[in-house]
Amino acid sequence: MKMDKKIRYAIEHTEILRLPQKLLSTFDSTTIHYYILTEPLYLEFEGKGPESETVIREGKITWQRPKLITSSYILRVEGFSEKAKRALEMIAQENNDLAVLLYNLKFKRDSEKMNIVPNSLETIAKKIASEIEKRGDPFCAIIKGVDEFWDVSLSKFVQEMITRSAYLSQLPDLKERSIIKISDMGHPVIARDPFGIPIAARNEIENLFKLFEKGDIEPSKLKQELDMWGLFEEYQDRFFKFFMGSKK
Repeated sequence: MKMDKKIRYAIEHTEILRLPQKLLSTFDSTTIHYYILTEPLYLEFEGKGPESETVIREGKITWQRPKLITSSYILRVEGFSEKAKRALEMIAQENNDLAVLLYNLKFKRDSEKMNIVPNSLETIAKKIASEIEKRGDPFCAIIKGVDEFWDVSLSKFVQEMITRSAYLSQLPDLKERSIIKISDMGHPVIARDPFGIPIAARNEIENLFKLFEKGDIEPSKLKQELDMWGLFEEYQDRFFKFFMGSKK
Protein backbone atom coordinates (compact mmCIF):
# COMPACT_ATOMS: atom_id res chain seq x y z
CA MET A 1 0.00 0.00 0.00
CA LYS A 2 1.96 2.99 -1.27
CA MET A 3 -0.38 5.55 0.31
CA ASP A 4 -0.24 3.80 3.69
CA LYS A 5 3.57 4.04 3.59
CA LYS A 6 3.36 7.78 2.96
CA ILE A 7 0.86 8.17 5.80
CA ARG A 8 3.12 6.12 8.08
CA TYR A 9 6.05 8.35 7.13
CA ALA A 10 4.03 11.45 8.00
CA ILE A 11 2.98 9.98 11.37
CA GLU A 12 6.55 9.02 12.26
CA HIS A 13 7.95 12.41 11.24
CA THR A 14 5.38 14.48 13.11
CA GLU A 15 6.57 16.10 16.30
CA ILE A 16 4.41 17.80 18.92
CA LEU A 17 6.52 20.83 19.84
CA ARG A 18 4.06 22.22 22.36
CA LEU A 19 1.11 20.44 23.96
CA PRO A 20 -1.77 22.45 25.45
CA GLN A 21 -1.29 23.08 29.17
CA LYS A 22 -4.81 21.86 29.93
CA LEU A 23 -6.36 18.49 29.16
CA LEU A 24 -9.62 17.80 27.36
CA SER A 25 -12.65 18.22 29.57
CA THR A 26 -14.71 15.20 30.59
CA PHE A 27 -17.84 17.26 31.17
CA ASP A 28 -17.83 19.91 28.46
CA SER A 29 -16.57 20.65 24.97
CA THR A 30 -12.97 21.79 24.46
CA THR A 31 -11.52 23.90 21.68
CA ILE A 32 -7.80 23.65 20.87
CA HIS A 33 -6.03 26.35 18.87
CA TYR A 34 -3.30 24.68 16.81
CA TYR A 35 -0.34 25.80 14.71
CA ILE A 36 1.12 23.28 12.25
CA LEU A 37 4.55 24.23 10.96
CA THR A 38 5.96 22.54 7.87
CA GLU A 39 8.87 23.00 5.51
CA PRO A 40 7.37 23.75 2.07
CA LEU A 41 7.40 20.78 -0.28
CA TYR A 42 8.59 22.97 -3.15
CA LEU A 43 11.88 23.95 -1.44
CA GLU A 44 13.63 20.77 -2.55
CA PHE A 45 12.68 21.49 -6.16
CA GLU A 46 13.84 25.12 -5.99
CA GLY A 47 17.14 24.28 -4.36
CA LYS A 48 16.43 26.33 -1.23
CA GLY A 49 17.46 25.28 2.26
CA PRO A 50 14.90 24.41 4.97
CA GLU A 51 15.88 27.56 6.89
CA SER A 52 14.53 29.84 4.14
CA GLU A 53 10.73 29.44 4.47
CA THR A 54 8.11 27.89 6.75
CA VAL A 55 4.42 27.21 6.15
CA ILE A 56 2.18 28.09 9.11
CA ARG A 57 -1.27 26.52 9.19
CA GLU A 58 -3.46 27.77 11.99
CA GLY A 59 -6.89 26.58 13.03
CA LYS A 60 -9.09 25.13 15.73
CA ILE A 61 -10.44 21.70 16.64
CA THR A 62 -13.45 21.35 18.90
CA TRP A 63 -14.01 18.16 20.85
CA GLN A 64 -17.65 17.81 21.80
CA ARG A 65 -18.51 16.36 25.19
CA PRO A 66 -17.10 12.79 25.40
CA LYS A 67 -19.62 10.10 24.47
CA LEU A 68 -18.38 6.59 23.85
CA ILE A 69 -15.40 4.36 24.42
CA THR A 70 -14.60 2.48 21.25
CA SER A 71 -11.63 2.62 18.93
CA SER A 72 -13.88 2.75 15.86
CA TYR A 73 -15.84 5.78 17.04
CA ILE A 74 -12.89 8.06 16.37
CA LEU A 75 -13.39 7.44 12.65
CA ARG A 76 -16.69 9.33 12.80
CA VAL A 77 -15.05 12.71 12.38
CA GLU A 78 -15.91 15.80 10.39
CA GLY A 79 -13.60 17.97 8.37
CA PHE A 80 -10.68 15.57 7.96
CA SER A 81 -9.42 14.29 4.62
CA GLU A 82 -9.50 10.59 3.76
CA LYS A 83 -5.73 10.47 4.36
CA ALA A 84 -6.17 11.90 7.85
CA LYS A 85 -9.01 9.48 8.63
CA ARG A 86 -6.82 6.62 7.44
CA ALA A 87 -4.06 7.83 9.76
CA LEU A 88 -6.49 7.79 12.69
CA GLU A 89 -7.56 4.30 11.71
CA MET A 90 -3.94 3.08 11.54
CA ILE A 91 -3.17 4.55 14.96
CA ALA A 92 -6.31 2.98 16.44
CA GLN A 93 -5.40 -0.43 15.00
CA GLU A 94 -2.13 -0.33 16.93
CA ASN A 95 -4.08 0.07 20.16
CA ASN A 96 -6.40 -2.92 20.19
CA ASP A 97 -9.46 -2.20 22.35
CA LEU A 98 -8.13 1.29 22.91
CA ALA A 99 -9.29 2.33 26.38
CA VAL A 100 -9.48 6.07 25.98
CA LEU A 101 -12.32 8.48 25.54
CA LEU A 102 -12.87 9.17 21.87
CA TYR A 103 -14.66 12.24 20.69
CA ASN A 104 -17.00 13.38 17.97
CA LEU A 105 -14.58 15.77 16.29
CA LYS A 106 -15.59 18.92 14.47
CA PHE A 107 -13.06 20.74 12.36
CA LYS A 108 -13.80 24.46 12.20
CA ARG A 109 -12.72 25.30 8.69
CA ASP A 110 -13.74 28.93 9.04
CA SER A 111 -10.89 29.31 11.54
CA GLU A 112 -8.22 27.96 9.18
CA LYS A 113 -5.44 30.22 7.97
CA MET A 114 -2.25 29.52 6.04
CA ASN A 115 0.78 31.73 5.71
CA ILE A 116 4.31 31.29 4.33
CA VAL A 117 7.00 33.20 6.20
CA PRO A 118 10.69 33.73 5.36
CA ASN A 119 12.35 32.04 8.33
CA SER A 120 13.30 28.59 9.66
CA LEU A 121 10.76 26.33 11.31
CA GLU A 122 12.66 26.35 14.60
CA THR A 123 12.71 30.16 14.70
CA ILE A 124 8.99 30.41 13.91
CA ALA A 125 8.16 27.80 16.55
CA LYS A 126 9.98 29.78 19.24
CA LYS A 127 8.26 32.99 18.18
CA ILE A 128 4.77 31.44 18.28
CA ALA A 129 5.51 29.77 21.65
CA SER A 130 6.53 33.15 23.03
CA GLU A 131 3.30 34.75 21.76
CA ILE A 132 1.25 31.97 23.36
CA GLU A 133 3.01 32.50 26.67
CA LYS A 134 2.27 36.22 26.53
CA ARG A 135 -1.43 35.53 25.86
CA GLY A 136 -1.54 32.96 28.63
CA ASP A 137 -3.62 30.64 26.44
CA PRO A 138 -3.65 27.10 27.96
CA PHE A 139 -5.36 25.56 24.91
CA CYS A 140 -2.71 26.09 22.23
CA ALA A 141 -0.57 23.51 20.45
CA ILE A 142 2.40 23.73 18.08
CA ILE A 143 2.99 20.80 15.75
CA LYS A 144 5.90 20.14 13.40
CA GLY A 145 4.37 18.33 10.46
CA VAL A 146 4.93 17.06 6.94
CA ASP A 147 3.82 19.57 4.31
CA GLU A 148 2.11 17.22 1.84
CA PHE A 149 0.32 15.36 4.66
CA TRP A 150 -0.14 18.12 7.20
CA ASP A 151 -3.60 16.94 8.26
CA VAL A 152 -2.13 13.49 8.95
CA SER A 153 0.22 15.30 11.34
CA LEU A 154 -2.86 16.90 12.87
CA SER A 155 -4.40 13.44 13.24
CA LYS A 156 -1.39 12.28 15.26
CA PHE A 157 -1.79 15.28 17.56
CA VAL A 158 -5.49 14.50 17.97
CA GLN A 159 -4.72 10.93 19.05
CA GLU A 160 -1.96 12.03 21.40
CA MET A 161 -4.15 14.67 23.02
CA ILE A 162 -7.00 12.22 23.53
CA THR A 163 -4.73 9.54 24.99
CA ARG A 164 -2.95 11.97 27.29
CA SER A 165 -6.22 13.43 28.56
CA ALA A 166 -7.77 10.02 29.13
CA TYR A 167 -4.87 8.46 30.98
CA LEU A 168 -4.07 11.50 33.14
CA SER A 169 -7.55 12.65 34.10
CA GLN A 170 -10.38 10.47 32.88
CA LEU A 171 -9.48 6.82 33.48
CA PRO A 172 -9.92 6.97 37.29
CA ASP A 173 -13.41 8.43 36.85
CA LEU A 174 -14.31 5.87 34.18
CA LYS A 175 -13.10 2.99 36.33
CA GLU A 176 -15.19 4.22 39.25
CA ARG A 177 -18.26 4.28 37.00
CA SER A 178 -17.47 0.78 35.67
CA ILE A 179 -17.08 2.07 32.11
CA ILE A 180 -13.61 0.57 31.95
CA LYS A 181 -11.88 -2.21 33.83
CA ILE A 182 -8.26 -3.17 34.38
CA SER A 183 -7.02 -6.33 32.66
CA ASP A 184 -4.84 -9.02 34.25
CA MET A 185 -1.89 -7.35 32.51
CA GLY A 186 -2.70 -4.07 34.21
CA HIS A 187 -4.01 -2.33 31.08
CA PRO A 188 -7.32 -0.43 30.95
CA VAL A 189 -9.84 -2.05 28.61
CA ILE A 190 -13.39 -1.30 27.59
CA ALA A 191 -16.01 -2.68 29.94
CA ARG A 192 -18.63 -4.55 27.92
CA ASP A 193 -21.91 -6.24 28.68
CA PRO A 194 -22.50 -9.99 28.05
CA PHE A 195 -23.40 -9.19 24.43
CA GLY A 196 -20.10 -7.39 23.78
CA ILE A 197 -21.57 -3.87 23.72
CA PRO A 198 -19.54 -1.23 25.62
CA ILE A 199 -21.19 -0.17 28.88
CA ALA A 200 -20.67 3.43 27.77
CA ALA A 201 -22.71 2.74 24.63
CA ARG A 202 -25.60 1.36 26.71
CA ASN A 203 -25.43 4.43 28.95
CA GLU A 204 -25.50 6.75 25.95
CA ILE A 205 -28.53 4.95 24.51
CA GLU A 206 -30.38 5.35 27.81
CA ASN A 207 -29.55 9.07 27.85
CA LEU A 208 -30.82 9.44 24.28
CA PHE A 209 -34.06 7.61 25.12
CA LYS A 210 -34.69 10.07 27.97
CA LEU A 211 -34.10 13.04 25.66
CA PHE A 212 -36.25 11.44 22.95
CA GLU A 213 -39.15 10.82 25.33
CA LYS A 214 -38.96 14.43 26.55
CA GLY A 215 -39.00 15.68 22.96
CA ASP A 216 -35.52 17.21 23.19
CA ILE A 217 -34.10 15.28 20.21
CA GLU A 218 -35.47 13.99 16.91
CA PRO A 219 -36.27 10.24 16.63
CA SER A 220 -33.69 9.95 13.86
CA LYS A 221 -30.84 10.77 16.25
CA LEU A 222 -31.81 7.94 18.58
CA LYS A 223 -32.32 5.50 15.69
CA GLN A 224 -28.94 6.43 14.24
CA GLU A 225 -27.25 5.54 17.53
CA LEU A 226 -29.12 2.23 17.75
CA ASP A 227 -28.27 1.38 14.15
CA MET A 228 -24.61 2.18 14.72
CA TRP A 229 -24.41 -0.52 17.36
CA GLY A 230 -26.77 -2.93 15.57
CA LEU A 231 -29.24 -2.69 18.46
CA PHE A 232 -32.38 -1.32 16.83
CA GLU A 233 -34.13 -4.70 16.83
CA GLU A 234 -33.45 -5.08 20.55
CA TYR A 235 -34.90 -1.65 21.36
CA GLN A 236 -37.56 -1.34 18.66
CA ASP A 237 -40.55 -2.13 20.91
CA ARG A 238 -39.51 0.63 23.29
CA PHE A 239 -38.82 2.94 20.36
CA PHE A 240 -42.23 2.46 18.72
CA LYS A 241 -44.11 2.41 22.03
CA PHE A 242 -43.64 6.17 22.31
CA PHE A 243 -45.38 6.78 18.97
CA MET A 244 -48.26 4.48 19.86
CA GLY A 245 -48.75 6.30 23.14
CA SER A 246 -48.73 9.70 21.47
CA LYS A 247 -51.66 8.71 19.19
CA LYS A 248 -54.01 8.03 22.11
